[in-house]
Amino acid sequence: MAIEKERPETERPDTFIRDADEAASGKSIRARFEKMIREAQDSICQAIEAADGGGKFKEDVWSRAGGGGGISRVLQDGGVWEKAGVNVSVVYGTMPPEAYRAAKGDNSATKAGHVPFFAAGISSVLHPKNPFAPTLHFNYRYFETDAPKGVEGAPRQWWFGGGTDLTPAYIFEEDVKHFHTVQKKACDKFDPEFYPKFKKWCDDYFVIKHRSERRGLGGIFFDDLNGYDQEMLLSFATECASSVIPAYIPIIERRKDTPFTDQHKEWQQLRRGRYIEFNLVYDRGTTFGLKTGGRIESILVSLPLTARWEYDHQPEEGSEEWKLLDACINPKEWI
Repeated sequence: MAIEKERPETERPDTFIRDADEAASGKSIRARFEKMIREAQDSICQAIEAADGGGKFKEDVWSRAGGGGGISRVLQDGGVWEKAGVNVSVVYGTMPPEAYRAAKGDNSATKAGHVPFFAAGISSVLHPKNPFAPTLHFNYRYFETDAPKGVEGAPRQWWFGGGTDLTPAYIFEEDVKHFHTVQKKACDKFDPEFYPKFKKWCDDYFVIKHRSERRGLGGIFFDDLNGYDQEMLLSFATECASSVIPAYIPIIERRKDTPFTDQHKEWQQLRRGRYIEFNLVYDRGTTFGLKTGGRIESILVSLPLTARWEYDHQPEEGSEEWKLLDACINPKEWI
């Protein structure tokens, strides 16, 4: 894969994990999860470049002052994608209570003070140029927290989180069914209850509350997942990450060259505006990154290059645009 680099190869660390013995052994959940997300980043970027037909990722290896670092890869203005970002990060240190609440989604750390933490993840958002080709988001992450010294009852936990979801501007039922079928197959390998549970979780999470609509047509989403065997959840996260390309690239191949009008493009831009609203107002990952002093370029790489807002825009009832909006307001069972 011909990835352009902003820094020489020799500056890329083999691991961002702080403990040399842990990193060398490769046996811990932390070390194995980091290895998985690095391999997923390589394979996914390779598949995106191949489908793009000319665009190349630029790579930025960065370090975090408080501990750890990451690898950001971004492809902009390619043949297919206007903007595609695929990032991995492995960070650790201490976070303030408000950051813990953003990560965990509860108030259990209110009196705990700064909480020691470890967080690793792969995150990506892919925005195609063609309005008939859907945007894709996926994120898989692993968290650990420890108790601050001298603070009785402080949190000491681990959990997995993540998901993969589809955000089209226009509905092609065969595409949406294919996407959800791949997610279900990945879930069913581990528990037949996972897909219906995580599909509903996705529908309930990606809600733009001030508009009472979802940002897209869903997929799977889970967070704070620690009620199962840790090894099983590591395998499950690995399977989900491996399912991204077979779920998405066949859709891109079908839609990337579809003729479109200015009206189609304007609707895509309006839906991207909705995407931005959710990410900046409600997304827990964005909030966590900002509250822990995260790298702003990596946090906001999910945003598209272009978007549009129109005052009180309402699609004509019965139109293809209206059908998309209706599905975002009233989630459907696609398979």
